[in-house]
Amino acid sequence: MNQEKISDILEKYNNEESSIIAILQDIQEKFGYLPKESLLQVSRDVNIPISRVLSLATFFKAFSLIPKGKHPIHVCMGTACHVRGAQLVLEKLERELKIKSGDTTDDMNFSLDEVRCVGCCGLAPVVMVGEEVHGKITQTKVPGVLKKYKE
Repeated sequence: MNQEKISDILEKYNNEESSIIAILQDIQEKFGYLPKESLLQVSRDVNIPISRVLSLATFFKAFSLIPKGKHPIHVCMGTACHVRGAQLVLEKLERELKIKSGDTTDDMNFSLDEVRCVGCCGLAPVVMVGEEVHGKITQTKVPGVLKKYKE
């Protein structure tokens, strides 16, 4: 049950308000997003207003209030990637997955997001699927990359 898992996370941090970011990070890691019931439980158990919890959860881009796909795809839009065609790669991914950046496929297999820099400028343009880096990506390589992760 989710409530027990969240209680374990809260207990790890002794329900300390000063650990709220770490608590949210652990919940995000456990569930892949921040479920509404988890935020309510954090608010109640740490004794801080839900508005403050939501403020933190929506301020940081690393947190998501909606479920993400099994395979999160991040397209680097940093300067090196941008000038080498990352926008075209993103558009190809959107067409292939039939979603827009920020969305998740209906089967919950993929989510697609833009990021500012992944630190692999020499491999630009870069697409990350989970923790796996795919460098020097072109529009023609996109279907092959996706095929590796389709179920």
